[in-house]
Amino acid sequence: MQFKDLGLDNRLLKNLNHFAFKEATDIQQQAIPVAIVGKDLMASSKTGSGKTLAFVLPMLHKALKTKSFSARDPRAVILAPTRELAKQVYGELRGMLGGLSYTATLIVGGENFNDQVKALRKHPKFIVATPGRLADHLEHRSFFIDTLDTLILDEADRMLDLGFAPELRKINSLAKHRRRQTLMFSATMDHAEVNSIASEMLKDPKRISIGLSNEEHKDITQSFYLCDHLDHKEAILNRVISEADYRQVIIFTATRADTERLTKELAEKSLKAVALSGNLTQTQRNTIMSQFERGVFKILVTTDIASRGLDIANVTHVINFDMPKHMEEYVHRVGRTGRAGNKGTAISLVGPKDWESFKRVETFLQQDIVFSELEGLKGKFKGIKPRKPAFKKGDNSQKKQRPQAKKTNKKPVKHDKTFYKNVAVGDAVFVPKKKVVKSEPPASDE
Repeated sequence: MQFKDLGLDNRLLKNLNHFAFKEATDIQQQAIPVAIVGKDLMASSKTGSGKTLAFVLPMLHKALKTKSFSARDPRAVILAPTRELAKQVYGELRGMLGGLSYTATLIVGGENFNDQVKALRKHPKFIVATPGRLADHLEHRSFFIDTLDTLILDEADRMLDLGFAPELRKINSLAKHRRRQTLMFSATMDHAEVNSIASEMLKDPKRISIGLSNEEHKDITQSFYLCDHLDHKEAILNRVISEADYRQVIIFTATRADTERLTKELAEKSLKAVALSGNLTQTQRNTIMSQFERGVFKILVTTDIASRGLDIANVTHVINFDMPKHMEEYVHRVGRTGRAGNKGTAISLVGPKDWESFKRVETFLQQDIVFSELEGLKGKFKGIKPRKPAFKKGDNSQKKQRPQAKKTNKKPVKHDKTFYKNVAVGDAVFVPKKKVVKSEPPASDE
């Protein structure tokens, strides 16, 4: 189905044509018509499915076709869990605002608070923000959302995992207009907290699910390698990078220290690598991502901070140097490649410390994973066998039961208190034996 068949405003269709967007994805085909008629929506789709336009387009269509409830307040707020994802959403929104008389602003942590206050006082019609920083501005009364038209939650499951539930509830209570529309997008609907907060914030929502989050991505080839230790991991990593025909690579690690160490080692091999982690300022992070997007660096070494929100078509390889702790995070990491119909490769290195995380991912994917091997780098580690269940103390279910003899009730015996010469002797009288006097042998006649 093409975008022109979805009933969108012609001004939006013109902008879509400018970016050569003609065919709508599955999530766009199902979500846009529901959102256009004003219903609340709860949708899930796998990463790289085009969900950003699935909520940006109906939001803009509504703004073009209806009057705002207030000239002062914003018409829509889009919430995203991380700065990187918020920035990516903001970029797509700006693209669709071409030729329209609307303004938008980005409000995320790590940037100057006062500069954001000045931007908010210009009354932008659309705000893309992270929940924490937006809640701070609402507390300081930098702006108001009493008459908000549309509230959009992108990747609600991730926001709740990061502990933003209090901020979401606060924003929901302040955006209290009875005709507010709420669109919630989540990687999965099988998330207890997502369903709980959806029942608070959404009114009779239409539910849409496109593909399972654990469904195998046909455009991505996935491989797993067993590793004995850290040195073994690094040897496999170096072999993979040296032999791979890649355009750009993202390497995911567990810690900030690993990102810096691996980046330094790759740079010593004359590879164009850069590290991205949460200890950098927002300006530094923006600079690094801009350079990576422009191809200045070919390899990005990062923590899970970049597992969501990066939409770079040239990323051909994703390498999990460390397995992620959360099952869903594996899907988002791998989803950084194989985007927009391109082919991608995902490689995961599994050591003893990664084994439990790997087993959770294997269960989540519902696949029996077969490990690959590299010639000359075959390890000894073969996985960890599950422990046998320990028997609880006092559990005699496995012990053989010995037959016990039946107890008979014996009547108490009455003792005969017999005395002999004023001495108690019990049941029987004790009669002392008489002493036998030995007779001397007769004298001999000799």
